[in-house]
Parts: sequence; structure tokens; C-alpha cells
Amino acid sequence: MTRVQGGTAVITGAASGFGLEASRIAAARGMKVVMADVQQAALERAAGEIEGLGADVLAVQVDVSKAAEVEELGAQTLKRFGAPSFVFNNAGVGAGGLIWEHTLKDWEWVVGVNLMGVAHGVRVFTPMMLAAAKADAAYQGHIVNTASMAGMINAPNMGVYNVTKHAVVSLSETLHQDLSLVTDQIHAHVLCPFFVPTGIHQSERNRPADLHDAAAQRTKSQLIAQAMSDKAVTSGKVSAAQVAQWVYEAMDDDRFYVFSHPKALSSVQTRLEDIMSLRNPSDPFAARPEIGQNLRAALLADESLRSEI
Repeated sequence: MTRVQGGTAVITGAASGFGLEASRIAAARGMKVVMADVQQAALERAAGEIEGLGADVLAVQVDVSKAAEVEELGAQTLKRFGAPSFVFNNAGVGAGGLIWEHTLKDWEWVVGVNLMGVAHGVRVFTPMMLAAAKADAAYQGHIVNTASMAGMINAPNMGVYNVTKHAVVSLSETLHQDLSLVTDQIHAHVLCPFFVPTGIHQSERNRPADLHDAAAQRTKSQLIAQAMSDKAVTSGKVSAAQVAQWVYEAMDDDRFYVFSHPKALSSVQTRLEDIMSLRNPSDPFAARPEIGQNLRAALLADESLRSEI
């Protein structure tokens, strides 16, 4: 085990949730901290807190879906601190509804943040980390990408989110394999949390104005998905602080997969058995049929929402 200590951490989505908790741990581990977030006011508050813990902080407002902004984040990081030893591609947004009801702008927003934000982070920071490894045999680096349990299974009424999180898992597994071809000094990891109170269910507040479709109203399925997400996320028992601690422990142990709810892996096993057995996808509500019944009833009902959901 090699403990991640010192060096520089680059953390996106750093103003709240996993990103803020990871920033707190980075400060406690003596790291310089580059904090990036799209929310300027929240970022300033978070950066002030981390500076108060004694860390040297660089705070940069960044929309990770914008390639040029992530490239500028990389340039500022390199100029101020040199190559990072920990990159946490963590920024993400949530959205739900029946998959055919997502608008083009829904797809552009969620894919832009959840998938391309990670891709930009990998593209920008991996080369500078490889250069640092080549220059220093003692250098050790870690890249952690935030996916979701939605990247391991396919819950209904969460289409665009599922698609992006599966892509992040694939990207991360490929990164792990590609790095193993060229270095043993840089390690990839993927974080797959389940329902954790982080504020991701309130993602709409950060949607850029140009990705709002003024002509489109939220559909019944999207309203139902929002209500279910609100309930599931806010009632989560595992904290963001616990998940962030597990991320550091995974880096310390060089463990690729990081799960917040290991018991949920039974659903992953069922999905893999479906594939291996060439059978149709299993009912995701088999263990809790009342949830599926209520969801179907709400989608087919005249009213927008059902209190049971």
C-alpha cells in the first residue's frame, strides 16, 4: 500500500458533494488543491474553507463540458503547481425521464458534462502526468472518474443519465488498460456511487441558458423521475464524506472499482447473467415489485404524479 500524500489534487465539481469532501481530505493529507466548479459563489466559499484548513488552493470556475475551459484549467494547474498527482474528474449532472422524451438540448447538456467533462479531464491531464512520471521514477499519479451505479445497470426512466455513466465506466476501464501498456506509475479508478445526498438531484439549477429548450415543457416521465430522484438522493444513508474517504482508500490500495453500496452489486450480477444466458433484461423491480407497479401506474395515469412514487 502506498498512501496518497502531498502533491497536487485537481478536483472538478469541487464546490459540493464528493468534490468538496475530497478537497477536505486532500488538505488533511498535505496536498495542494486545485478546485474547479461551474458555480462561482459556491466555489469561492468552498475554496475559502479549504484554504482555512491550511492548503494552498487554486480555484477556477470551469464548465467541464467546454474543452477550452478544461484546457485552461490544465494550463493554470501546471503553471502554479506543476503536474498533479491526483485528478478527480467528478463534476456531473442528473436527468431522468423516458429515453425518447429527452430533447436534443437534454442530450447535449448531460453528455457534455457527464461524459465529455471526464474525457476532457483525461485528455488534458494524463499527458502531463505521464511526463512527470518519465521525469521522476518516484512519481505516482491517480486519475479517478466519477461514474455511478447507473453505469453498471440500466434502471428505467433514467436513459440519458445511464448512457453517460456507462460510457464513463467504459472510458475508465479503457484508461486503466491503456495506462498499463505504458506506465506502472499512474493508476486509474472509477467511482460508482448509488444514492448519496450530494445535491445532484438539483442539477437543473446549473444548466446553461443556451441548453434550455424554451419551447419544451417537462414531460410526465421527467417529473416522475425528478420526484423519485429527490426522494432517493435525499434519503441516502451513506454520506458524501464516507464516499470521498473510500476514494482515497482505493487509491492507497491501487483498487480500480470504488462502490458506495456493495450490496447493489447483486443487480450487476443479474445483468451479467442476463447477457451470458442470452436472456432478456431482468425486471429491475423483481425484489420490490410495488415500486415498478407504482411507476407504471403513474406513467399511465392522467395526473402528472402519484404520491406513491
